[in-house]
Amino acid sequence: MAAGAVPASFTGLKSNENVLGFTKSMNFVRVSDLQRVKFRRTKVSVIRNAIPDQETIELQPASEGSPLLVPRQKYCESIYKTVRRQTCTVMVGNVALGSEHPIRIQTMTTTDTKDVAATVEQVMKIADAGADIVRITVQGKKEADACFEIKNTLVQKNYNIPLVADIHFAPSVALRVAECFDKIRVNPGNFADRRAQFEQLEYTEDDYQKELEHIEEVFTPLVEKCKKYGRAMRIGTNHGSLSDRIMSYYGDSPRGMVESAFEFARICRKLDFHNFVFSMKASNPVVMVQAYRLLVAEMYVQGWDYPLHLGVTEAGEGEDGRMKSAIGIGTLLQDGLGDTIRVSLTEAPEEEIDPCRRLANLGKRAAALQLGVAPFEEKHRRYFDFQRRSGELPAQKEGDEVDYRGVLHRDGSVLMSVSLNQLKTPELLYRSLAAKLVVGMPFKDLATVDSILLRELPPLDDIDSRLALKRLVDISMGVIAPLSEQLTKPLPNAMVLVTLKELSGGAHKLLPEGTRLVVSVRGDESQDELEILKSSDVTMILHNLPYTEEKIGRVQAARRLFEYLSENSLNFPVIHHIQFPSNTHRDDLVIGAGTNAGALLVDGLGDGLLLEAPVKDFDFLRNTSFNLLQGCRMRNTKTEYVSCPSCGRTLFDLQEISAQIREKTSHLPGVSIAIMGCIVNGPGEMADADFGYVGGAPGKIDLYVGKTVVKRAIEMEHATDALIQLIKDNGRWVDPPTEE
Repeated sequence: MAAGAVPASFTGLKSNENVLGFTKSMNFVRVSDLQRVKFRRTKVSVIRNAIPDQETIELQPASEGSPLLVPRQKYCESIYKTVRRQTCTVMVGNVALGSEHPIRIQTMTTTDTKDVAATVEQVMKIADAGADIVRITVQGKKEADACFEIKNTLVQKNYNIPLVADIHFAPSVALRVAECFDKIRVNPGNFADRRAQFEQLEYTEDDYQKELEHIEEVFTPLVEKCKKYGRAMRIGTNHGSLSDRIMSYYGDSPRGMVESAFEFARICRKLDFHNFVFSMKASNPVVMVQAYRLLVAEMYVQGWDYPLHLGVTEAGEGEDGRMKSAIGIGTLLQDGLGDTIRVSLTEAPEEEIDPCRRLANLGKRAAALQLGVAPFEEKHRRYFDFQRRSGELPAQKEGDEVDYRGVLHRDGSVLMSVSLNQLKTPELLYRSLAAKLVVGMPFKDLATVDSILLRELPPLDDIDSRLALKRLVDISMGVIAPLSEQLTKPLPNAMVLVTLKELSGGAHKLLPEGTRLVVSVRGDESQDELEILKSSDVTMILHNLPYTEEKIGRVQAARRLFEYLSENSLNFPVIHHIQFPSNTHRDDLVIGAGTNAGALLVDGLGDGLLLEAPVKDFDFLRNTSFNLLQGCRMRNTKTEYVSCPSCGRTLFDLQEISAQIREKTSHLPGVSIAIMGCIVNGPGEMADADFGYVGGAPGKIDLYVGKTVVKRAIEMEHATDALIQLIKDNGRWVDPPTEE
């Protein structure tokens, strides 16, 4: 479908043909590319043009064949370097948010808000850990009354950290707490709308307008009160808690998230209230990134400059939670987006501060140095909807002595760097590579490393080490060695690592005919230097830019490389090769990998990972690689958990229960389990989980299959076993593997 310009005055069109259909309503243009376009009677993909003086809006498909039309409009200041998006200043108490200020760090309390002493104690602990802002759940009148005492007690103790009230379903509570807290977070999905029932609704033009008028009637008093008291506001959309009305039009989608927030933002602007920020949270980092990009693209069209609060909701705990947050938040920070961040972990709230700070520092450094590459035109990357560029996997060729088809995995590959010392204990090496052992012989399993890099080959007379490598080659695990090593100590059937310079110089021609080549590329080379790739038979490319590079941005260099490959129809698989310095902290490694590789994988750019870090635990690097692929919705090798970070609404010890469930269910790849402290945002908050374990009442658990509750009020001591039985009843259970 070709892109086109839509007249803003276009009044409407109905069609039963496969053509564009337009309807104009409420001062914007709706556009869809559906086979049956009906006025106000179907889900449509939309984009708006709200600039009064602009006669046309330039539109194009988000990707080939996509029903979503998006503006020919930037979603960030620059695609080839990190430039922080200019945003207005929003005051939250005494803390300023916006592009003229540092990226602010925040978290949320987990205490019962009515317990004033415990909440005050936790807020002080959070402030002492370095947070700039803290959020507190306020679900009812009693909690709202407690907020006055919490605020006064903190001031008496000389703690002036801004406090944010987290509001769902309770406009009257929001009005009350706006008198004492510095900021109000409202969820557009449930502030004025009823809890979603996941029903497909149909509206006439008048019906829809009446719904919007109802929202304005309910929301206006809060806006007026925030203006009166000088409060800030966050219009915080969650992917899992969109209203039935929004989902009926836009689906449970990033587009719906943006539209839901904009309904509230227009009311704020109508009332001349601008002290607000946006957020677009989701537990799926890919959805989260798409939603924020659509939001910012829309703000550019409208000429708005409101700040962004970034976060991946229900990220989970430990390295999984940090990785998901790094993928989502880090990706946006690399594009200069984000003014305040929260890393939502199923841990004590003060534990969120350190990963928050590490992410903020990455974003600050990238923007300060304006990391990037020389300007280039980008035509092929899909910003707004996920479409993976899958590199062409190795195929068997006539004369091959071994099977090369397994050296990369179709869903994303993990490569590891192996030392000569590791070859001296073959069985330990095989286990480290997550291979299954049968009588000491390795076999590939679900989460086995696909290929290894040996920077130094064993001597020709080291028979045992070479036998260990042969056994790996025999199970279709790739063994990669540098050109100089392969020329002096050849290993049969090894793949050979060459630089672009070596490739251009022809040194690889000294190798036996048919040798598989792996090319290391920085991504910032000139077009002339890259030209050799057009005439080369390459098995894979390693994108490898030194991690300590002071001026070149890894993400932008990779985007430039992918653009070159796409423009020249070169479908080589590309592996993101990151070499971390030896003194890299574990959390910095997780966050750095999630930010630098995840920012590309969420756009479908890349076929795998090779992470190196001297003296770091081998298993840790392997697990981090697989976690990153799974977090980017690529290769699924273990149970996926959607685990909320807990708050004052939580009806059980979330950390303890989460650990229990993980211990008994972590061996179920392909299964997704949501562990939710309460159901405040409705079952949609569990996103795309297969099964849900949700606090329904104190001491009682409700179990879900998808978004449908199937068992209610189970006693907590029996709930984990009931969850396992539910998984079995639905045919998704397998017994844990037995230790050899």
